[in-house]
Amino acid sequence: MGIKQKVKVSFLIISVFVIILSILNNTALNNIKKRNNSRNYILELIRIQDNMNDIAINTILSKGIDQLNQNKKKFTNEEKKFENLKKWFVSSIDSFVKDSHIEKDINTLYINEKKIEKSFDKIFDLQKKKIKLESLFRKKYPIENSMRKELQEKIWQSKNIEHIKDFADLKYHSKEALYQYRDKKHLQKWFKNTLELQKDIPSINFNKYIKITKELSNIILNIENIKIIEKKILANAYSVVKMNRELNDKTLKDSSRALEQYINKQTTLSFFISIIIVLFIIYFAFKVYKNVGLSVDEIEEKVKKATKEIRELNKEIEDTQKEVVFTMGAIGESRSKETGNHVKRVAEYSKLLALYYGLDKKETEILKQASPMHDIGKVAIPDAILNKPGRFNEEERKIMNTHAKLGYDMLKHSNRALLKTAAIVAHEHHEKWDGTGYPRGLKG
Repeated sequence: MGIKQKVKVSFLIISVFVIILSILNNTALNNIKKRNNSRNYILELIRIQDNMNDIAINTILSKGIDQLNQNKKKFTNEEKKFENLKKWFVSSIDSFVKDSHIEKDINTLYINEKKIEKSFDKIFDLQKKKIKLESLFRKKYPIENSMRKELQEKIWQSKNIEHIKDFADLKYHSKEALYQYRDKKHLQKWFKNTLELQKDIPSINFNKYIKITKELSNIILNIENIKIIEKKILANAYSVVKMNRELNDKTLKDSSRALEQYINKQTTLSFFISIIIVLFIIYFAFKVYKNVGLSVDEIEEKVKKATKEIRELNKEIEDTQKEVVFTMGAIGESRSKETGNHVKRVAEYSKLLALYYGLDKKETEILKQASPMHDIGKVAIPDAILNKPGRFNEEERKIMNTHAKLGYDMLKHSNRALLKTAAIVAHEHHEKWDGTGYPRGLKG
């Protein structure tokens, strides 16, 4: 093979390697985007389930049939969203789910959704029955009140102090049974007090009053029994919420680990291909120099050009990793309605503060790249708290403050300098100089 043919073949081989490297890089970028989409859909499934749980809880607080039906309509809409998203996800599931070992967790989500549906149906039926019973109570109570006043007039007219005192006790027991305690013990005490009065005052007919006390007692007992059952169902609903939060955390950790492993794998592969290209170029340059007497300067120029291409390709992979970190930070902020510009501003502020503090350029750049992850823990905070329009109560504030520790727990297991820095930023970005910050109250 002549030198011209060798040159042509060599350049052709180099071109093929460069094209392969470009294809690998583009494939990596597309897969990262695809995997981010898959993770976002998993998190959306969890968010919809949280909404369904919130609606189920609100249903227990419904005061009327109209409000109850509105909650039913809201729940049905969320249910349809979940089913549609589930169908899409099942049809487009990719290797990311299997690689990150979260396929089992997704099946758990589907099971939880069925549990929430059953819980809501039970709550809806119970609350509907309870609303009807409370409506019946409001109709019956004025009748009891009116009868009690009529009996009171008759007993007062008798001017019998003992009877008047006994009737005062009955009046007290009725209020106690119907409004204060609303349990079987106090209802029986009220009923027993009524029977004793009837026995002591045979001249007054208590039959109608006894009948209304029985009706009201049955209504109260049924209402209280429904409340007990609803409380148990609600406890189960909270256990599902807790499980979903744990799945949410696990999904974030698994997906972040899978993305990092994928990026590392692509970086390693690109590096080896780049090394092959460099070695081939060196070999080719040597052969050409040997055969046609190319100068050392010409060989060095070709090596520099190839090395520059390798650096550019490696930089593109590094930029991809930084973009993934920034995207994860933006996902965390998007749940609390923050814009992408927010995390950009935080990054720039962090860089300026680090420079003025005296950190070197390398540390400053790592801090800038890590700072968008400061609020990643917010993905584990329920929407009902995260997007509450008014001020938080004490319990909601406690839950909200856990986002710093949650973010740290998500990131602390990585050995990468960037993610280790992000873990510290997520953990300590609400600490204050005077020690009044959280979660650890660091000072100075």
